[in-house]
Amino acid sequence: LNNPFVPQANRLQPKVAPSATAGPAHLFRLAGKCFSFVESTYKYEFCPFHNVTQHEQTFRWNAYSGILGIWHEWEIENNTFVGMWMREGDSCETKSRQTKEHLTNARQCCSFFTWFNFHFSVYPTLTEALQRKWDEAEQLLFDELITDQGYRKILKEIFEEAGLLKATEEKEIEKQNKKISLEFETVEKCSKEYKQLSKEINKLKDLLSQHGIAYKGNSGE
Repeated sequence: LNNPFVPQANRLQPKVAPSATAGPAHLFRLAGKCFSFVESTYKYEFCPFHNVTQHEQTFRWNAYSGILGIWHEWEIENNTFVGMWMREGDSCETKSRQTKEHLTNARQCCSFFTWFNFHFSVYPTLTEALQRKWDEAEQLLFDELITDQGYRKILKEIFEEAGLLKATEEKEIEKQNKKISLEFETVEKCSKEYKQLSKEINKLKDLLSQHGIAYKGNSGE
């Protein structure tokens, strides 16, 4: 892909740049390294946090060489990193090739699944703030204040915030257009926040009164 001796027109041209390196910190050392294996007449090269490529090992003038996927996001199941998704590879009919580095050897026409041995927990890789958010979600689920679906939604948001999953295009646009947003997973949280804000408003009113500053407002404001 980066061979300086290959003419620019013949080099593999990625559609997008790889996502930022994310996940277990001790795997970051794999960035910049590649692992290859040969199957039949093809050589596959897996470069963690970069891409996966395929090269036909023949002397044909039009031997295939292409990108099977570019580092996109993790696949997470049961608080465990189970695979690395490589997406936006070269075109395959009407789709883009994609690869998942996973513990299986199944392979399809435009989606490749290869084996790479790793199995690490997600929770320890998160920041303290996101761990607390996860702990709160666990407690809410235990107290039956949220459903399993609500719990999974919170976890997905945590993983997206940590950069382990990519948010959908619609969600990214929504984030950009939304200047101020107050979202509460439960009624209890909303009530708690409302009480806190009410206390702060009363303190501000008292402060204004102490300084003889006129105040006019209503509950809506």
